[in-house]
Amino acid sequence: MARALRRAAAGLAVLTAIRLLFAAVLPLSPDEAYYWTWSHALAAGYVDHPPMVALWIRAGTLLLGESPLGVRLLGPLAAALGTCLLADGAERLFPGRRVGVAAGLLWNATLLVGAGSVPMTPDAPLLLFWCATLWAMARIVAGGAGWWWLVAGGCAGAAMASKYTAAFLWFGIGIWLLTVPAGRLWLRRVWPWAGALLGGAMFLPVVLWNAGHGWISFLKQGGRVGDWQPTRAAGFVAELIGGQIGLATPLVFLLCVAGVAGAVHIVMTSTARRPASTLLLALSIPPALMFLQHALGDRVQGNWPAIIYPAAILAAVGLAAPRWGRWVRPAVGLGFAVTAVVLIHAATGFLHLPAKSDPAARQLAGWGSLASAAEALRTREQAEYIVAEEYALIAELAWTAPAGAPIVGIEARLRPMDLASFDMSGRRGILVRAEHRGEEIDPATWTSAEPLGTIDRDGVEHYRVWLVTGRIAAADVPTRFVAGGR
Repeated sequence: MARALRRAAAGLAVLTAIRLLFAAVLPLSPDEAYYWTWSHALAAGYVDHPPMVALWIRAGTLLLGESPLGVRLLGPLAAALGTCLLADGAERLFPGRRVGVAAGLLWNATLLVGAGSVPMTPDAPLLLFWCATLWAMARIVAGGAGWWWLVAGGCAGAAMASKYTAAFLWFGIGIWLLTVPAGRLWLRRVWPWAGALLGGAMFLPVVLWNAGHGWISFLKQGGRVGDWQPTRAAGFVAELIGGQIGLATPLVFLLCVAGVAGAVHIVMTSTARRPASTLLLALSIPPALMFLQHALGDRVQGNWPAIIYPAAILAAVGLAAPRWGRWVRPAVGLGFAVTAVVLIHAATGFLHLPAKSDPAARQLAGWGSLASAAEALRTREQAEYIVAEEYALIAELAWTAPAGAPIVGIEARLRPMDLASFDMSGRRGILVRAEHRGEEIDPATWTSAEPLGTIDRDGVEHYRVWLVTGRIAAADVPTRFVAGGR
């Protein structure tokens, strides 16, 4: 057993090193660049998410500088730590079964973790703290001391400060406390309440920030609830299921389904492993049902259901019918192979897909050349700034622009950020806008707009460029000085 653990630890170290290598060489995606701008305006909340991702990026860039690896440093490290916690949780929930290594392998064989741990997004801290909370709960289920509730509460609070979908972590633990006899016994003691108080205290700054900003972030995320488009629901549901089969990788997905089915069977028919089974069901079924409901009215982004998989993978290795055990190795092999293809293609483009239909190219390619071309126009026209109107384009220009190129953003979600405001009135700038957004120029913002042509982003997309002059009324527009080049 010790030898197997040493081999697993060595394999995880190699895997983490490979991920750090890709983190260093791949360009930042638009969302990553956007979160990087957050790290230069630290706050207790943002329009889109809680602040944890900004804190992680600030920590990484303080250690390694304003580089792709600096931005992403904590992502691969968090995936490695989360793997260890998930594996230990499996051993605690299913003692004597030696399923921890299998759980860690399946977790890393998913595209959600295998490739998804390279970019820095709010999912990186969310999944670490989700796994840490599940690990602490596994200790409690296995008969651990009451102070483990403080660990669970603290980690659950950190998860909430990472992404709002962590509310399902709290909901699932609440279900376990109310439905399992051992859980109801805990409710008579102070420890669960102390853990909840600690977790709530960690999330309180996010609540206070929202209260001071018109509940903007809560309303944005909560506004998705209740959407209903019956004519498109079947397509959205099919896309959700197909996307999860791809992102979990097909065999891992099947094993997770088998594990959850096994947990349902145990809860319905037995008491032997009911506390563990109930916990895993409570942390997987409610979010799965919520995402299915959401798909009835709108598209579910592929990464959102990632929170389902920690518990589902533990169920797969501990509760699936024995016949499913022989599929673990093929699932791991297929998952790692798919992940390798995705990462190598993202770095090299070896699949030679058409630029406009290549998801890696659409996210990563050509941002530096776009920013350099815009800066060349600014210099030629003797303009004072480069300006854009979409958060993704603003962030990429800020990240990739040559040093000294002043980047200004016009976007409502920038308004609450603690970035310097920028007065464009009477000052000339270079406006960059994606071609698909059309040619109409807002006269309330600009007194003049002279077309300068288009810029191509490595065949992925074209951008129209104007020489513009800001209007005095533009002071009412949420303009922000995003960066002056790295």
